[in-house]
Amino acid sequence: MKKLLAMLMAGAMAFSLAACGDKSPQSGSELSGSVMCLGSTSMSKVMGILAEQFGTDNSGVTVSVEGGGSSAGVEAASNGTADLGLASRALKDEEKEQGLVENIVALDGIAIIVNADNAVADLSVEQIAKIFTGEITDWSEVGGEAGEIAVIGREAGSGTRDGFESITETEDKCQLKQELTSTGAVIEAVRGNAAAIGYASLSEVEGQDGVSAITVDGVECSESTILDGTYKIQRPFVIVTKEGAEMSAQTKAFFDWAMSTDAADLIRQAGAVPTAK
Repeated sequence: MKKLLAMLMAGAMAFSLAACGDKSPQSGSELSGSVMCLGSTSMSKVMGILAEQFGTDNSGVTVSVEGGGSSAGVEAASNGTADLGLASRALKDEEKEQGLVENIVALDGIAIIVNADNAVADLSVEQIAKIFTGEITDWSEVGGEAGEIAVIGREAGSGTRDGFESITETEDKCQLKQELTSTGAVIEAVRGNAAAIGYASLSEVEGQDGVSAITVDGVECSESTILDGTYKIQRPFVIVTKEGAEMSAQTKAFFDWAMSTDAADLIRQAGAVPTAK
């Protein structure tokens, strides 16, 4: 009997030691590897600051952020060519039906920008829609000095364009003088043309010289007005994942942290509005 009891105790001790030595990355061992985020260029500032901080806190992990547009981000999440997709728009019903999941990491106001020398400081959503569809073509029609309006926008497939057009109900109706492939290019075009109007992510416009973000229906584009919903031209920043797809330990750790309140101040520093509570 004593021999049997000794054998049982020895077995229990061996099991306990084995269990203590088997730790997954989630239970405290150091993370390592890479995380690829791909998609919306409008999210590059937000995701860039998150990637940098996560890499600092986890020296064994490299988080890369690449552009390509929201459509590319959705596709990358769908086919697994990136660990996380990035889309600066809500997912469409057909995309959700394919098993893609919309994780809103932040809200972004789409600022309506004019050249800094333009006297027009406020437009309604209706006026903005009419300008971009060509119904209003001269600044004098909206309280500015006489002169033809130069309408600047983004290329097809851009999340910023998709967000702007869906909110202003101008899908497939915009008459653009220039159709550009990045937010920075739109800002530069408006800065260089006194007659121009365009749209860009708030996070990219803040601190820019030579352009002005006008108020929309009397409401400025700011964190507080985006969060309370009074600023009408806004869209979500979405980290796209796929239902049932297994994340690596480092990808899950980065995703969970980015979606938490721990990342809120960094998101705010990047000019967007964090949604974690």
